[in-house]
Amino acid sequence: MVGGNNLGQYNDPTFTKIFVGGLAWETQRDTMRRYFEQFGDILEADVITDKNTGRSKGHGFVTFKDPEATVRACQNPSPVIDGRRATCNLASLGAQKTRPPTPQHGLHLPHFLPFSLVLTRFL
Repeated sequence: MVGGNNLGQYNDPTFTKIFVGGLAWETQRDTMRRYFEQFGDILEADVITDKNTGRSKGHGFVTFKDPEATVRACQNPSPVIDGRRATCNLASLGAQKTRPPTPQHGLHLPHFLPFSLVLTRFL
């Protein structure tokens, strides 16, 4: 890992940080990190734990050095990590909505855009 808070040239993890959900309770940071290293250099990988018990909350975050690695990592939105099917998406997109957004100014926007499409619009 290159420095714990080194978020690359622009210090903006918008296109380099992914959310990983549905992790097994036993999944450790090193296990998650080993899985995602196949996609590129990782700056930071954390499994979120309960402050009182130290037990995993079943999700975590991985920050890559470059956006291309993030795209590769999110090609499979349901990877199997530690024997359990997880979820993977760009952290800056936030939680997926269960209903489409309210149309604004007569414009109908899709409620889900693939990460690769979102990224290509900004790079």
